[in-house]
Amino acid sequence: MKRQKEKSPYGLLALLALLLGLGIQLAMGRTDYRRETAEAERILAELGDRAESAAGEELLTRRLQRAAGEGRAAEFPAERRAASESGDPTLLILVNRWNELPEDYAPELELVAELDGRRYELDRCCSEALWDMLADCAAAGGRPYICSAYRSAEDQQKLYQDKVRRLEKDGVSREEAPELAAESVALPGTSEHQLGLAVDIIDEEYPFLDEGQEETATQIWLMENSWRYGFILRYPNGTTEQTGILYEPWHYRYVGREYAGEIHRMGLTLEEYLLRREGR
Repeated sequence: MKRQKEKSPYGLLALLALLLGLGIQLAMGRTDYRRETAEAERILAELGDRAESAAGEELLTRRLQRAAGEGRAAEFPAERRAASESGDPTLLILVNRWNELPEDYAPELELVAELDGRRYELDRCCSEALWDMLADCAAAGGRPYICSAYRSAEDQQKLYQDKVRRLEKDGVSREEAPELAAESVALPGTSEHQLGLAVDIIDEEYPFLDEGQEETATQIWLMENSWRYGFILRYPNGTTEQTGILYEPWHYRYVGREYAGEIHRMGLTLEEYLLRREGR
């Protein structure tokens, strides 16, 4: 059952005032990061519906860290950051059941969240875009929560084998289980999560990986706005023939803002978009 809590507009105004004040103090060189973070946490606790949101606290902390210069953005190569904002064709790398990850592929990973004792990493080229997207989603009333990000080949292998075992336990034959499992859990070497450019985002109030996600406030907002931040819904409903994966209203792939905008406007999957770019 969903909890209904009263939202306080005064709390939101106070939080905005705090962030504005932090920016002023940064300009004057008088920022006390720990004190400001403590104050932000106090205001967060007064917001009611976000008081128990680990994801909300993580997003706020990340924004304060970045504002205070505590993040790693300054270390990120300027040319790579600029490329992620425009049309960097390397961001369009296609990984699916027919196109395996290059053997020498190695993402530049950065920690994007640490929730419930688990660490989630993504390629550094999309970490800031992710933080901005989730923070804006939360501000719009969603409750975004990262449940999967980068996976190693070993992690992907474990997930795939576990899916095969569960299918067999449910009565699927040993011959059919591997093929059926690959429709929802990619084979190692064919998963976008190994790119470090894909992230699974769920709504905290609906912690299930099923089609019910599409009805949550989080997914409604993300499906409409993720392209503005360089992300696309990778496996839309009714596109299994093109993508090889069943509908996943929680899996978002970073391709950069320019390409994401084109893919969104054209209403295509990544596979279809790449074929269009090749003139086919």
